[in-house]
Amino acid sequence: MATIGFIDYYLDEWHADNLPGWIAEATNDGMQVKFAYGLIDSPHGLSNAEWCRKHGIELLDSIEEVVERSDYLAVLSPDHPEFHERLAALPLQSAKPTFVDKTFAPDRAAAIRLFDAASRSGTPLFSSSALRFASEYTDELNRSGGRRIDTLCSQGPGQFGNYAIHQIEPIVSIMGADARRVQFIGTERTPALVIEYSDGRRATMHHLEGSPFRLTYQYEEGVALQATAEADFFAPFVRSLVRFFQTGQSPVDPAETIAVITIIEYARKAAASPGMWLELPS
Repeated sequence: MATIGFIDYYLDEWHADNLPGWIAEATNDGMQVKFAYGLIDSPHGLSNAEWCRKHGIELLDSIEEVVERSDYLAVLSPDHPEFHERLAALPLQSAKPTFVDKTFAPDRAAAIRLFDAASRSGTPLFSSSALRFASEYTDELNRSGGRRIDTLCSQGPGQFGNYAIHQIEPIVSIMGADARRVQFIGTERTPALVIEYSDGRRATMHHLEGSPFRLTYQYEEGVALQATAEADFFAPFVRSLVRFFQTGQSPVDPAETIAVITIIEYARKAAASPGMWLELPS
């Protein structure tokens, strides 16, 4: 039976609560989350020991123990990416398939360092927002017949700090990793962004309170089609995660993950000068 080890900033959080059950449902080979470590106890919920007792998972005393005893590794801390380098340092030396939760890194430089560390040790590394795998988004692409998108319009809920990735990840997966520049066009309450590509294609994203996750595809032929992520997008994401653990093959190109983090970082910078273009590093 293959075992997964969780490494988290603190364990009492939504992703850690739900991933063990979803993984069990997505695999038929007995793969399960067996071990866990949290850097601190939750400041507003269960302690790490209480969380482990609740979920029937063995709490270990160190990241080293989790790495040693697990077949596969998941570095979570979804709302605290500033800890990912610290939490992932040993996993990325292990050569064991390692998933790092969204948001992958706080900035482009850290994202590159994480992939460089994994490359040096031959550690398979995967990170993504679950929205990349939304069936409505992928179905529309499959139906498009290769038509070229002129503009992709994205909208979704949540705060920019921890939810921007859920819009930018699908944009990059559909439009590509070679975005040229960004412009902030929103307000403090309603962040919004234009992403421009070197060939003139554009994507826009808008954080709207209470909005569903939705994409509108404007094709060059003049047809505009809309796709709303209504089905359970975590299910196809977890199936991809399980395949990654089993095969060591990431479903996401590292260049795309770095591009996502780059756009998020430069969007924060662009917010200081709304309406002005900010060039992205190549």
